[in-house]
Amino acid sequence: MITASQVKDLREKTGAGMMDCKKVLTEANGDMEKAIELLRERGIAKATKKSGRVAAEGLVDGYISEDGKIGAIVEVNSETDFVAKNDEFKEFVTNIAKQVVEKNPKDVEELLAQESIEQAGKTVQEVLVEKIATIGENMNIRRFARFESEGLVEKYIHGEGKIAVLVSMKNANSELAKDICMQIAAARPEYLNEASVPQERIEKEKEILKAQTMNEGKPEAIADKIVQGRIGKFFSEICLVDQAFVKDPNIKVSELLKKTNSEVVSFERFEKGEGIEKKEENFAEEVMKQLK
Repeated sequence: MITASQVKDLREKTGAGMMDCKKVLTEANGDMEKAIELLRERGIAKATKKSGRVAAEGLVDGYISEDGKIGAIVEVNSETDFVAKNDEFKEFVTNIAKQVVEKNPKDVEELLAQESIEQAGKTVQEVLVEKIATIGENMNIRRFARFESEGLVEKYIHGEGKIAVLVSMKNANSELAKDICMQIAAARPEYLNEASVPQERIEKEKEILKAQTMNEGKPEAIADKIVQGRIGKFFSEICLVDQAFVKDPNIKVSELLKKTNSEVVSFERFEKGEGIEKKEENFAEEVMKQLK
């Protein structure tokens, strides 16, 4: 049986109507991803990420070395958004980013075991435990990204720690690198270019586009040709260099890079809490439980 909660979740993820959501969920036996595919095939919903609702609290932040050759962004989660506004917490997150730049840990586990640059003689894990005790809320270092470049590394932090972008570039100045960071923050590319998109992802998209085309009443004989034309739009949404430049939509990012003889080597985009589902509490029910 399909629940109202499932219909609500599908509506939030796709923007489709309630009856459409209920219908495809029934057809898909409650499988959310299959239901999203069915909506897309019928032209009812746009592509959506699998991450679901963003609900975790905390901060993302970054740090760039003085010479601009090394940079890092980090995400540190907390239980409430009140902690994210705490100056001691903010300083801790910035210091974690600086630690990643200076000490180059291979993963979070190694980072936690390193001696803290914030407090000599203590590990990052020990400092974290102290912060949890003094701030009074559980926290964890979730992830980090670090780039080292012969060219330039730049960062951009948006929305007081909601989105962090890190980019490594060749033959670029800081202003251009900042523009590329803002592009990534706003347009949410998943890949650098077409060559970096997994073939499995491309084939899956082609299947969906073909189903859309057939549902529009186009004959199968020309459906494949139509799909080839439409796959370009898919690349223009998920590939950085194929996107329209946000500051001048008349040109693509690839054209901007060519004009400046620059190259994006790699990029990373963190959005606070993406992919983490936070349990929704029904406070009325909680009060009733307490009363009973």
